[in-house]
Amino acid sequence: MEAATVSLKQLAATSKTFARRLLTIGENRLELLTVEVQEERERLLHAFLLALGVAVFGLLAGLTLTATIVVLLWTWSPWAALMTLTVLYALTGIILYRRLIGVMRNWQTLSASLEQLRKDRAGLESILS
Repeated sequence: MEAATVSLKQLAATSKTFARRLLTIGENRLELLTVEVQEERERLLHAFLLALGVAVFGLLAGLTLTATIVVLLWTWSPWAALMTLTVLYALTGIILYRRLIGVMRNWQTLSASLEQLRKDRAGLESILS
C-alpha cells in the first residue's frame, strides 16, 4: 500500500510540473504572439504611410511631367502626346499591380509564432508518444 501512495504522489507531482510547464509555454507563446502582432501593426502602418507619401509625390511629379510634355508638344500633336502618356501610365499601373499581387501572395503574417507553435506541438507529441 505504501508503494501505491508514493507512486500517486509522484504522479501528482509530475502532473503539476507538466501542467506548470505547459502553462509557461502557453504564456510564452501568447507573449510572442502579442509582440508579433504589435510589430506587424507598426510595420503595416509604416508601409502604408510610406506608400501614401510615394503616391502623393509620384502623382505630383507625374502631373508636372505630363503638363510639361503636353505644353512642349502641343504645337506638334496634342492628341498624340496625350495618348502616348496615357499608354505609358496604363502600362506602369499594370506593372505595379502585378508586383502588388506578388507581394500579397508571399505575405506571411505571424510566421514566427506559427513556427514556434508547430515546434511545441511536435515536441509535445514526441513526449506523449
